[in-house]
Amino acid sequence: MMITRRNFSAALVAGAAASLVSTRGMAATSAAGTGAAVSAPQKARNVVLVHGLFADGSCWSEVIARLQAKGLNCTAVQNPLTTLPDAVASAQRVLDRQDGPTVLVGHSFSGMIVTEAGIHPKVSSLVYVAARAPDAGEDYTALAKTYPTPPASAGIVFDGDEGRLSEEAFLRDFAGDLPEAKAKVLYAVQEPFHKELLAGKTTQAAWHSKPSWYAVSTEDRTINPDLERFMAKRMGAKTIEVKASHLALISYPDTIARLILEAAGH
Repeated sequence: MMITRRNFSAALVAGAAASLVSTRGMAATSAAGTGAAVSAPQKARNVVLVHGLFADGSCWSEVIARLQAKGLNCTAVQNPLTTLPDAVASAQRVLDRQDGPTVLVGHSFSGMIVTEAGIHPKVSSLVYVAARAPDAGEDYTALAKTYPTPPASAGIVFDGDEGRLSEEAFLRDFAGDLPEAKAKVLYAVQEPFHKELLAGKTTQAAWHSKPSWYAVSTEDRTINPDLERFMAKRMGAKTIEVKASHLALISYPDTIARLILEAAGH
């Protein structure tokens, strides 16, 4: 059949429409669930990283070195581990100092902080690394109890209101894929947490409005990996799985750094 100008124009319109439908379908797939779409992250040069229980800000050192090598400005929050409002306020003060769009990253318990503080106007995207990701007002403890209890929970010991992991549990259930000598150093610098911290509930969930990424640790003995998968799917996060202990940020820093770079639009 001879191609006339009218036929050619009609074909162009049909092709454009088909392309638009295809693109929308890809976006819907990448953002399945209730979270924000993650297909086009905003370009950010700032990264704020928050640590969880049994750790301090230095746990991000190997990831930070890789991000700095790519030109990103990084700050590790020294989470006070006292109460959730205190911890959120600490992260917010760091976010206030950033000079533009910022990726907010949390590991383990600090996913609570990312979920709450992530509504900050400078936060462009969220990254969860084997982290809690509650909904607003959700009882995370009750949610966790719907899955088998991870082994590390039995290793928490208290001195009054301060809790920490025993050395045995730390080496086996928290840092199980790290060389023992390195794990022992991390054990020596773990920051104790206050019981009151565990009673805190988020009042909002930033992942409803901010694009989110999640790294599931498939060998995790601190948070149940299936719980991590549930939370990641619920928020519609771009999700990867890492064959790692709870400390994927230390045992697989290249992988975690790449995920953060993706969330930063790099």
